[in-house]
Amino acid sequence: VDVSPMNSTGTQVLLRDTFATTFAKNFILVVVWLILSYINGSVVATFFSNQIFYEDPRYILFIHMVTNDAVLLTLTVTMTVVNYISYTISVSVCTGFVLVAVFTTYNTPVNLAGMAIERYIAICHPLRHSQICTVRRTYIFIGLIWFFSVVPDITDLFVILAKEPLSFFHTSVFCVRENIFKDPVLQQRRVVFDALCFSLVFLTLAYTYLRVILAAHAMSTDKVSVQRARNTILLHGAQLLMCMLSYVYSSIETLLNIIFPGQIREIRYVNYLISFIMPRFLSPIIYGVRDQKFRKYLKRNFRIRQASKL
Repeated sequence: VDVSPMNSTGTQVLLRDTFATTFAKNFILVVVWLILSYINGSVVATFFSNQIFYEDPRYILFIHMVTNDAVLLTLTVTMTVVNYISYTISVSVCTGFVLVAVFTTYNTPVNLAGMAIERYIAICHPLRHSQICTVRRTYIFIGLIWFFSVVPDITDLFVILAKEPLSFFHTSVFCVRENIFKDPVLQQRRVVFDALCFSLVFLTLAYTYLRVILAAHAMSTDKVSVQRARNTILLHGAQLLMCMLSYVYSSIETLLNIIFPGQIREIRYVNYLISFIMPRFLSPIIYGVRDQKFRKYLKRNFRIRQASKL
């Protein structure tokens, strides 16, 4: 997982933008981050201020993804700005940033799969939904998401600690994952793990979507709920496809560099915005805006905040 729009090695840091271009890119990035932070903050505040959402696995998974994405965006934007300003930071600090960014990146697609499964059970097995999708099982699922996201890269960290001298962690590097986890075996393991993870998630979304479509044709009542569930899973699929761009980041960058030679810095910047920023706009839209129940409480909290300012 690349966590910066500058997917390069230390030697490529020499390709620098002008001051005006650097300022413009970082200004746009920070403004977008502030907008998303405000939206995500409003969504999180709405969830925790209304106990009705505490007992619904659907909204628990949703708020976990929103919080997870907020952490990811904050880290990647911070690393991007730091890379533009100072170009190199301490390896030990960079390692911490990279690991947390990797964990939160892996969490999103698996969380999407869980939300799709919950919608599938609600539509195709409504009588068993309350038995299968309990609050306890939802938190267990979230714990498993973190376990499977953390373990592979913590293992990689132990490999690096064993192979690299202690002095390596006191040096400074351009902060991207490839400059920390340089072992070719680890990179190959990452490719295999990424392919396996996203194949399973993609198949899960495809299966649940097809089953909901079949349920829509079979059911003669409650067509509206089925239609909404189908559209929700479809949006999850679109979100997953955009998230997958972060896993073929380097390949896309190489291809576009061939098509548009000499524009590598612009390609990396736009690639970052599309791969990391755009998918995070969909999370609050899918449930924060489209979902009638959550939208009602979101509007209520907004009116309360506006009234308190008067």
